[in-house]
Amino acid sequence: MIYKIYPLFVFLLLSFGKDSKNTADLKKNAIVKSIAKVEKVTVDSKIESVYNSLNSNNFKMPELKTFSEALKGFYLLKERGVIKKNILTLIDFSLSSNTKRLWVIDLTSNTILFNSLVAHGRNTGEEFASAFSNLNSSFKSSLGFYATGEIYQGKHGASLRLDGLENGVNDNARERGVVMHGADYVSESFIRNHKRLGRSQGCPAVPVELTNEIIQLIKDKSCLYIYHPSRSFAMEERLIS
Repeated sequence: MIYKIYPLFVFLLLSFGKDSKNTADLKKNAIVKSIAKVEKVTVDSKIESVYNSLNSNNFKMPELKTFSEALKGFYLLKERGVIKKNILTLIDFSLSSNTKRLWVIDLTSNTILFNSLVAHGRNTGEEFASAFSNLNSSFKSSLGFYATGEIYQGKHGASLRLDGLENGVNDNARERGVVMHGADYVSESFIRNHKRLGRSQGCPAVPVELTNEIIQLIKDKSCLYIYHPSRSFAMEERLIS
């Protein structure tokens, strides 16, 4: 009789152990998801708090969603030592090029220091940016996160090198010569005459009169983020190590 009962007992014991393991795994997964949810809520709350405490300096404020994405990336890049300064430059390419869609923000004092016009690439769109590329000679803008580099003297005068930090998105920026520079087509007068801002060969060009101030402030490993709603926020897995 025992020979008939023993195999059944072993089967039940093994099944119980298996079920217990599955239950434990389910509980572990639930805990991990709960922690991730709490962390997300905590980060989102922190970002919203920073946003609400920004000193606008009488400039227009960026949208919370755009600022939130930029700040999440800033925190990650700062933690990894990719950027060094507490300066965040945010460009919102969802907005008309006829509006001031670049912000330079001091995150130490939570103050907007600049709010400026900024150009997109000639093949990226007319008034609105809509097409982006990481390819040489595309004359298109590239989205995503950048670390600012060094200043050099180019054909547009003082210009700032940019290093794209996302594989396949903007990592060809330096090779393409995508830099921040001044341009006379980035001005209110150009908008009045042409009904839209001038366009670059892919560079985030800014008004000539602001160029030196902006690039001196943001040079040498600060964070620059170019936003557009066509891309999802998934920077972490594309981040260059």
